[in-house]
Amino acid sequence: MWVSHTERPLRIEELCHALAVEMGATDLNPENIRPQDTVLGSCLGLAVVDSETSTVRLIHYTLQEYLSRPGVLPNAHRTLGQTCLTYLGYGQVERLPADNVSHVVDMPFLEYSSLHWGRHAKIELLGCAKLLALDLLNRYNSHICSTLLFNEIWRYKLPWATASPFTGLHCASCFGIDEIVAALIEVQGCGINRGDCEGLTPLMWAVKQENQGGSDATARTRRCKSRQGRQLWCDTTPARF
Repeated sequence: MWVSHTERPLRIEELCHALAVEMGATDLNPENIRPQDTVLGSCLGLAVVDSETSTVRLIHYTLQEYLSRPGVLPNAHRTLGQTCLTYLGYGQVERLPADNVSHVVDMPFLEYSSLHWGRHAKIELLGCAKLLALDLLNRYNSHICSTLLFNEIWRYKLPWATASPFTGLHCASCFGIDEIVAALIEVQGCGINRGDCEGLTPLMWAVKQENQGGSDATARTRRCKSRQGRQLWCDTTPARF
């Protein structure tokens, strides 16, 4: 599952940390991090480390095709998304300063979790994972994962002190996670007119997502905008992320 359903191939150290995540735990237990040889050995020869990219891949593309078929690994994205969110909620991660991403090397799975948890959650988000997502997004602009996602989207690093906050609602709209967008706006009253450092509001991010492949986030955001009686300009240029 961790080799066949991730958004990008994982490095072996990322995979070791991902497999060490314990649902419900508040900190990463170092004893859960298995040696790389042990992890690869447990794959029974079906996964190897690519010598050119240093990432883990399946031994043959036909195996990747088979494992990617619907129903072969049910709930894969639910598990991956919840694992990413659990990792982001660990005390070791939450204590990292949001304005310094140099600590990423100490937490190998942090970058993947920050950039891709929403991709998995958009496909399947239920129960505990939804609560974890809302908890993260409520304090998003003070979490290091917001800096990592922001830098990835805009491809430059803006001094954090001068950046308009990239809020949890911006993040949920960016990923196009409809039910989270609705919860943040309708239940928790998050502001839909707040711009990031580029001036993009959550509604603008929702429009970008709609242009890229469709979600209901735009309609939900517009409905809430109408309730608040505010005027908002929409940018429809393609997203860079």
